Amino acid sequence: MNSNKMTINLALFGMTQSGKSSAGNIILGSTDFHSSFAPCSVTKDCSLGRSCHFHSFMRRGGHEVTLQVQVLDTPGYPHSRLSKKHVRQEVREALAHHFGQEGLHLALLVQRADVPLCGQEESSPVQMIQELLGHAWMNYTAILFTHAEKIEEAGFNEDEYLREASDTLLTLLNSIQGRYIFQYRKGNSLSEQRLKILERIIEFVKENCYQVLTFK
Repeated sequence: MNSNKMTINLALFGMTQSGKSSAGNIILGSTDFHSSFAPCSVTKDCSLGRSCHFHSFMRRGGHEVTLQVQVLDTPGYPHSRLSKKHVRQEVREALAHHFGQEGLHLALLVQRADVPLCGQEESSPVQMIQELLGHAWMNYTAILFTHAEKIEEAGFNEDEYLREASDTLLTLLNSIQGRYIFQYRKGNSLSEQRLKILERIIEFVKENCYQVLTFK
């Protein structure tokens, strides 16, 4: 292993049309994942995307590290065309295939900021994360709020938004030690969005002492 290089492995979870694939493309700085508005689920299969190498982006142990990010995009859950069982099995196999040995640093629950997170139904992406990541899921999960510009349009700032959030969301945030990221589309270039999201992700990974979840 080259100590001057590091790969951070991420997996995206979320409901249909939450913005998973679009968020993955922003993180990677690419168009690896098909993303479009549709009245049905767009992503039908898991796919892995890799970023280019970032030089001088982060330091570890006092040394500059070359960083690469790998992102696993997953189908929406629940899905408009695929059964819940099929989606869970597809994601389970993809996690084992891509991160079985290297491990997963962080699962990102992608949630639209303008759609309230309600009760814990059996079909929620949170439940799938719990099932696939196991008892330690809380240590390896963060929420990525997409369409965060809607918060400003409604006259809120981030703190006010979180104070007014549903009990379900507040309980979830408490469970995952308050790990969240707001993604704004308006007024920021894609590179600015990407930089801000990556900085937060690296912050979470560092706080977790670079630990990973492995899959068999």
